[in-house]
Amino acid sequence: MTTIIEGAHVATVDAVGTEHPSGYVVIDGTRIVEVGEGSAPQQFRDATRIDGSGHLLTPGLINTHHHLYQWLTRGIAQDSILFDWLVALYPSWSLIDADLVRAGAAGAMAVLARSGCSTVADHHYVFPQGAGDIIGGIADAASELGLRLHATRGSMDLGASDGGLPPDFAVETTDAALQASADAVARYHDPAFDSMLRIAIAPCSPFSVTSTLLSESAVLARRLGVRLHTHGSETIEEDAFCRERFGMGPTDYLESLGWLGDDVWMAHCVHLGDDDILKFAATGTGVAHCPSSNARLAAGIAPIPQLLRAGVPVGLGVDGAASNESGQLGTELRNSLLVNRLRWGADSISGRDVLRIATIGGARVLGREAEIGSIEPGKLADLALWKIDGVEHAGIADPVAALALASLPPLARLFVNGRVVVEDGRLTRVDESALARDAARASAALAERD
Repeated sequence: MTTIIEGAHVATVDAVGTEHPSGYVVIDGTRIVEVGEGSAPQQFRDATRIDGSGHLLTPGLINTHHHLYQWLTRGIAQDSILFDWLVALYPSWSLIDADLVRAGAAGAMAVLARSGCSTVADHHYVFPQGAGDIIGGIADAASELGLRLHATRGSMDLGASDGGLPPDFAVETTDAALQASADAVARYHDPAFDSMLRIAIAPCSPFSVTSTLLSESAVLARRLGVRLHTHGSETIEEDAFCRERFGMGPTDYLESLGWLGDDVWMAHCVHLGDDDILKFAATGTGVAHCPSSNARLAAGIAPIPQLLRAGVPVGLGVDGAASNESGQLGTELRNSLLVNRLRWGADSISGRDVLRIATIGGARVLGREAEIGSIEPGKLADLALWKIDGVEHAGIADPVAALALASLPPLARLFVNGRVVVEDGRLTRVDESALARDAARASAALAERD
């Protein structure tokens, strides 16, 4: 099936930032086959045509860090910093199971999709005994919605009795975590060009994971040919923990265990010094920037302009909905622009910078810049069509500013692998009301267990 979108302002986010003020994009099956200014060539006259006039067309947005299960625990510990917030929530999270997680993940991904997100990277690290196939439940929810998923098999093995932050009942043994990680890759990872599901290995954080699990996970991931993910330099408390326990900051500690490289991305990276940034740049280590969550937990503002100038791969992240109750990715572009200007100055970052972070930047962080993240022939047809001729945006001087500075535009269509998964702001493949009821029931059921 061939589909043509015509008349939109097309922001390709290619290497030179090409934009077509009244452009077209041709989709053939799962691929983009042609992009240009004006009308599509006549050989496509039998295609399905979509009138894009009054719209902005961008690549689908890419979420590089989330905790989908946290959709079930929003609105708790509202005035806490990270460590206190975690301590308040660990008891509830230790009671999750695959069915509850699936319902929460479906709710979280529905909101992501409705805000223009076509690819979701999820960091799941809580696996209670007897909880069932949690990764499988998340994968099923993504498949039902039609979203591209980068799931991670996370882990924690450093309980409070050994000096870690999580309670002992919330952690696994090192060997069990490594075996489960290998099993998840064997069962679910699809390395194909048009893959809808990939797996990464993701021990949680320096304060919840032993050095052994970190180092052995790096060896395992590289042997299996998958990526690595963790939290890094999120708070000053984490920095102090690493210096007291290991005699060095988080970046140096993770580097000592094999955790810098172009197959690694880290969430947050708020408290990076100049030497840390140089190490990230030299190794190609990626960063998932989560501005709203960092503000919600008072963690700070990551040095995103400095990271970009150094050439570090930077993507955008929502983080878990328990620390970013909005759950939307589209609004994170504006939030990223505003918080970075607040900290680093009015000329430190532009609207097109944050669009690039949210698209091709995220693709680079996930190792998929050859497949998604920009509107170019040969790439997969992950596209977001934003309506910008309504009362909120009509007459705006710059269409990209409608997305990066104004209120989030209505989403006319979201394509993933060439298929429409959102149309006129509504999910096309699921019953939204049923999904909302399921998520509410799951949240209530988890609360009753606590």
